[in-house]
Amino acid sequence: MKCNVRLFAASITLAAGLLWHSVSAPHAFAQQNEASSVSGFCQEELGGELFFRTELFFGLSKSDGSQVSEAEFQGFVDTVVTPLFPDGLTLLTGQGQFKDSTGTIIEEGSKLLILLYPFSRESSAKVNQVREAYKDSFQQQSVLRTDEQSCLSF
Repeated sequence: MKCNVRLFAASITLAAGLLWHSVSAPHAFAQQNEASSVSGFCQEELGGELFFRTELFFGLSKSDGSQVSEAEFQGFVDTVVTPLFPDGLTLLTGQGQFKDSTGTIIEEGSKLLILLYPFSRESSAKVNQVREAYKDSFQQQSVLRTDEQSCLSF
């Protein structure tokens, strides 16, 4: 009886492993093929190359009630962002809002920084360096980061 129980348990384990492999392997293969086909389409059909697009959302209200001025923000871009991303950037001015921890809607001026770059761990670390420098410089709790792939052609 012990042998049959072990054999049954081994059969269940093997079946579960095969099922997991058959479910997960095609998904991983599909992701790899999808990335490859996107890259191929970008290069062959559009004459472009895949870059990462990172958007950083900066609030302009400081915790002491003051605001980050245009001159202060431009100084931050000149001394922190541009040295880390000298190839270019886009900066937009807007009005943002968020819900704080008490559920209150907070409205404030904001800046949206758009960076396009070939992805690497080093460039991702530079993006985080920008975020940390802004939080430290302007009394911010966070800087929102979004990332996606983009096909660029010039």
